[in-house]
Amino acid sequence: MVDDGYVNASSNGNGNGNGYQESPRKIKDINKKKKKKKRGGSKKKMTAEQALALKSVSEWVYLDRQLVADDFDFGVHKTVMMRREDKVVFELHSHSKFSDGFLSPSKLVERAHGNGVKVLALTDHDTMSGVPEATEAARRFGIKIIPGVEISTMFSPRIPEAEEPVHILAYYSSGGPARSDELEKFLANIRDGRYLRAKDMVLKLNKLKLPLKWEHVTRITGKGVAPGRLHVARAMVEAGYVENLKQAFARYLYDGGPAYSTGNEPIVEEAVQFIRETGGVAVLAHPWALKNPVAIIRRLKDAGLHGMEVYRSDGKLAVYSDLADAYGLLKLGGSDYHGRGGNGESELGSVNIPVLALNDFLKVARPNLVLRHKRYHREICRGALRFESSNDNKVRGNKDFKGKFRNELRKGFD
Repeated sequence: MVDDGYVNASSNGNGNGNGYQESPRKIKDINKKKKKKKRGGSKKKMTAEQALALKSVSEWVYLDRQLVADDFDFGVHKTVMMRREDKVVFELHSHSKFSDGFLSPSKLVERAHGNGVKVLALTDHDTMSGVPEATEAARRFGIKIIPGVEISTMFSPRIPEAEEPVHILAYYSSGGPARSDELEKFLANIRDGRYLRAKDMVLKLNKLKLPLKWEHVTRITGKGVAPGRLHVARAMVEAGYVENLKQAFARYLYDGGPAYSTGNEPIVEEAVQFIRETGGVAVLAHPWALKNPVAIIRRLKDAGLHGMEVYRSDGKLAVYSDLADAYGLLKLGGSDYHGRGGNGESELGSVNIPVLALNDFLKVARPNLVLRHKRYHREICRGALRFESSNDNKVRGNKDFKGKFRNELRKGFD
């Protein structure tokens, strides 16, 4: 043990304890190191609550790696250890070429993997068509996919002038939404409206002496993809009518702008209720873009809204965090990545969502996760024993049995 009196023997704190004074240059270096250490600080210790939350989140993220049917080797169940990490990166808002993103779902997953993302929600506008490709790519990179969609809706108060577009994020389990046919019909109607809306935008631009061609927009959009404002903006840039995407929106395409138009957007409360009915978690996207967020959040809370985006790549927005607390909503966030490039876009995985917020999200999204985990774990172990105790080679190598458990794990755990 070092005696404190001995350490502080020098009157100015820069001695070596033996009365010897360090040189001025050395003192300057010592003080510099002290300041640097103080400024950087030590790593903040995790609380017990945070540690439990991280354990719960990590178990969900790595569940399919802990218990997979391929880990049966002639009836012997091999345990796959869960990786221990201080942080699990979730990306809960991203877009692909299936709506207005620039990357295919596969490339999006690859980029997310490169950025250290462990859980990726693909939330294309009014379509879930890119989810299968993203899920397949995610298996190669060890990423978990949350099937999602960003639904275009309209907030319609009693005063028509206060009407404004609202986007709602819907998150589903890996098995997809319940009543999927009904959801697809619901989304298809919105997509049909997107075609009419984009055509109307082009018409309005033509009237503003910008002779943009509809064929130019559809070429950028791609086959089978419903066009959006971003596709129109890209066509305007390529045609030389504006310098960049930002200018296209600032001058013509902003909400209520001279070339703005609406489509077949449902009333926002109806969309939230439908998301709940189909087994999803409904989250308000980018509330900072709304003209009247308080009135909208109040109305949506009554309709059954689960949460709202609060976190961005530049940190937590206090005013929206307070609103979420006031209405008892989950606090989430995402980069809203499109793959445009440039300094103005947040990168995949750049939003730091606290582990407590992620755990709260998973509690709502998968309330029976732990119980199902234990139940399937017991069944897997029983299956392994049946393999091991059987003398029948046909039973021991039964691929159907293995396949059954593989499918059950994917359905039951995600």
